[in-house]
Amino acid sequence: MAKAHKDAAIAELKSEFESSSGAVLTEYRGLSVAQVKELRDNLGENARFRVVKNTLTKRAANEAGVDERFRELLEGPSAIAFVRGDVVEAAKGLRDFAKANPMLVIKGGFIDGQSMDAAEVTKLADLESREVLLAKLAGAMKGSMANAAALFNALPTQAAQLAEALRAKREAGGESAETAAE
Repeated sequence: MAKAHKDAAIAELKSEFESSSGAVLTEYRGLSVAQVKELRDNLGENARFRVVKNTLTKRAANEAGVDERFRELLEGPSAIAFVRGDVVEAAKGLRDFAKANPMLVIKGGFIDGQSMDAAEVTKLADLESREVLLAKLAGAMKGSMANAAALFNALPTQAAQLAEALRAKREAGGESAETAAE
């Protein structure tokens, strides 16, 4: 590969690292072209799956400020899923494809400035989507606000019930409201 082509490839990879919210590194050895195409289709529009040269990727990752732990994973045939948007969705797609096609091995990832090993990427894939987590958070906040409103509403109600019970007790004891006030 000519130096100009190498420099262009490094610049392109560096741009991918910088513009992506995450990258998941895989080993694709043994996958057919049709399987790689199927994987690319399964990842959708927010992830780009690229077969990369390790030496060029290491240089690009170094220039982009990617953690050393990620660069150490660049051994053997490597492909990277560059993710724009929800990293959890792409991690799920890769995990599910790897279950169906054991030749795809997830090596690790780089998400929001932090390197992750394969186990951490799998844990990330086990999370629910961003929308589901936000809906659960909103439901929990709504429940907390409803509980607070009920508590604030109960205080005056309980005070009124207490005053009524005191009045009834005094009347039952023979005191009238006027004698109690004197």
